[in-house]
Amino acid sequence: MIAARLLAAAILVAALPGVAAAQSAARGAELAAERCASCHGEAGRSRLEDIPSLAGQQAEFITLQMILFREGLRQVPAMMGIAQGLSERDMEDLAAFFAGLAPSPPEDRRIRDPALYERGRALSARMNCGVCHLQDYRGRNQVPRLAAQREEFLARTMAEYRDGRRVGADTQMNGAVFGVSDADLAALAHYLAQRD
Repeated sequence: MIAARLLAAAILVAALPGVAAAQSAARGAELAAERCASCHGEAGRSRLEDIPSLAGQQAEFITLQMILFREGLRQVPAMMGIAQGLSERDMEDLAAFFAGLAPSPPEDRRIRDPALYERGRALSARMNCGVCHLQDYRGRNQVPRLAAQREEFLARTMAEYRDGRRVGADTQMNGAVFGVSDADLAALAHYLAQRD
């Protein structure tokens, strides 16, 4: 049942790229002010620990996550409540708004640790993270932007994938981080968070 619902969500989002340009970022801005700004920031730049920034995120990725929240396939209680009652158009408008914002690192981004950064860079290269997320980690389509994301959010999210507590529309990330130590996930998170 869950697999069928995930497949249906992925198929719906796959049909969106041609439609996304027709969506209203202005309407999305209104919805974001009502539903998203208190946690994700007024300009999509999170100021709260462990809450992701959405500015510059891929529209298709945001739409897919909202569908997963609304349908109860991704278990984040605060987001599940926010997503209830949103239509596909609402989600696409929100996604168009956030995708159109300029991404930037959080104001409280930690100072770069050269050794940890280099370790994360080497791990990312060895694990081929740039194949799906692209070499500059801006993401594409249903693959999220990782560059300049909140470090603690990245570390937690990768651990959830590794430990089977989070799934996407497929199991690519679960397999990519399977068996990766907490220390290596921390290095990866630091490296990605430091990328602009």
